[in-house]
Amino acid sequence: MNIFLINIMLAIVWATVTGEFSTGNLIIGFALGYFILLIIRPVLKNSDYASNFWRAIGLMIYFLKELVMSSFRVAVDVVKPGLNMKSGVVAIPLDAKTDIEITMLANMISLTPGTLSLDISDDRTKLFIHAMYIDTDVDAVRKDVKNGMERRLLKVVR
Repeated sequence: MNIFLINIMLAIVWATVTGEFSTGNLIIGFALGYFILLIIRPVLKNSDYASNFWRAIGLMIYFLKELVMSSFRVAVDVVKPGLNMKSGVVAIPLDAKTDIEITMLANMISLTPGTLSLDISDDRTKLFIHAMYIDTDVDAVRKDVKNGMERRLLKVVR
């Protein structure tokens, strides 16, 4: 069974034992379950749950930071007179191989204001995105996606 699901079950057990099914109590139960699973990690063979959990938190923080920064940039461009954008379509070479990895990356890119996932190549090695702001060069956009979202996402998913 997936260790994350075990952690959720431990949180539900905690809420059942305490008799309170509030959000705060479930979070406390989840935290207690996490520490229990951390303590019994040697028993769980090849479990990378503890570090993977923190990688997922890091991915969420990174994504929220990118979301706020890009939202601000688009909002400023909308309010200011004239257009300060140089848009274009960029082909991003993919390290992501599975359907879930590619779909999650494409969705994260599309959810960020100023970028939109357009298509994937037939051989599934390139993701085509539309970027609203290509300031310096296309390689900088590729590096941002590869070293930012894709790298962090693959660390969590794999």
